[in-house]
Amino acid sequence: MSELDERISRPTRRRHRVSRPSPQSDASTSPRPTEESAPTAASSADAVWSPDVLGPGFESREIPLPRDFDGELIATLVRRRADVPSRRAVLYLHGFCDYFFQTELADFFGAAGVNFYALDLRRYGRSLRPHQMPNYVADLRDYFVELDAATRIIRQEDGNDQSLLLMAHSTGGLIGSLWAHRLRDLNILDGVVLNSPWFDLAGAWWLRTIGTYVIDVLGRYRPYTVIPRSLGWYGRSLHRAYGGEWDFDPSWKPVVDGFPIRAGWLRAIRIAHHVLQRGLDIRCPVLVMCSTRSVLTSEWSEDIRRADAVLDVEQIARWSPQLGRHVTVVRIPDGIHDLVLSPRPVRERVYDELRQWLTAYTPVFSTT
Repeated sequence: MSELDERISRPTRRRHRVSRPSPQSDASTSPRPTEESAPTAASSADAVWSPDVLGPGFESREIPLPRDFDGELIATLVRRRADVPSRRAVLYLHGFCDYFFQTELADFFGAAGVNFYALDLRRYGRSLRPHQMPNYVADLRDYFVELDAATRIIRQEDGNDQSLLLMAHSTGGLIGSLWAHRLRDLNILDGVVLNSPWFDLAGAWWLRTIGTYVIDVLGRYRPYTVIPRSLGWYGRSLHRAYGGEWDFDPSWKPVVDGFPIRAGWLRAIRIAHHVLQRGLDIRCPVLVMCSTRSVLTSEWSEDIRRADAVLDVEQIARWSPQLGRHVTVVRIPDGIHDLVLSPRPVRERVYDELRQWLTAYTPVFSTT
C-alpha cells in the first residue's frame, strides 16, 4: 500500500451525532473537508461483485456504512471494465433524485481504455431501502465515507493506480468539489469533470438571502420538514414513457412527483454553497460543463429539451472560478441539465469536448 493510499485509508474519528444538524450555523459547521470529518466505512474486503441491473458488462457491490438514525446504511459501487486491460479509472457521482443509469457514458470511457465506476450514494438508487428517507442527509461531509471507500476499492483492490478522474453531476458536483478540495494534498485525483454542478440556488434573490436564513433555522430545529416546491417537467422530458429518449427506474429517479426536499438537507446544501463560494483549492485541473441557457418554468415548453430546466447556468459560470487555480468552463448550446442525456447531436459535442480536455490536461486518456 502506498503512502497516499494509507492516508486515505486510515480510520477517522466517529462523530457521535444526532440526525439533525449542529445548532451552530457559523463557518465552523460548514462542511470543511478534513480527514476527521466523517466515520469510516466498514471493511468490504470480502465483498463480491454481482451482475448489475444495467445488464451485461456491468457489475455492482455494496459498501457497508456506519449506522445512522434510520438504521443500516449502504452505498453501491457500479463497475464497467475497460475494453482493454487498464490501470486508469473514472469515478462518477450522480445528482439529487438520481442514480447511475447512463450506460452510454460508461461505454465512452470503456472504449477509451478507462475503467468506469459509478457510486450510488446512501439512500439513493441501488442503495435506497424502503424504511429510509430518500436522498436525505444533514451534512454533505457524510458522503466522504463512501467516496473514500470507493476510492480504496478502485485504487487498491482493482489496481487502478495509474490515474483517477472524478466526474460528477448536479448535486454530485457540489459534493465532489468539496471532496476533491479535501484531497488536495494527496495527489489522488488527476482531474475533475463537473456536469452542470449545483453551486447556488436558482430563482428570486430572496431565496438566497431571506429564504436561506429561514432554511437555516428550520433545518436546524425541524430538519425533516418538507419544503414545498413546484415540480418541473425535466424528469418527464427524459423518460421514454413521456416521449423522452431514456429508460430508467422511476422508483429510484421519480419522473413526476420527485422525492421530498427536507429542511435539514437543504440547509446542508446551502452551507456547502457558502463554503464553495468562499473559494476552494482543488489542485488538479477542473472542467465545468453546462448549457448556454436555462429555462426555469413550471409550464411545459419544448425549450426544456434544449436548455437546463433545473439550474441557473449563469450561476454555474459565475462560481466556477472559485474551485481552484486551473478551471476550464465549456458552455454547450442546446444542452439540457444532464448534458450526457441531451439529444444525440448535442451530447456528441459534449463527448468531443470531454475527449479534447482530458487529452490536453490529464493522463486519463493517455495511451502510454
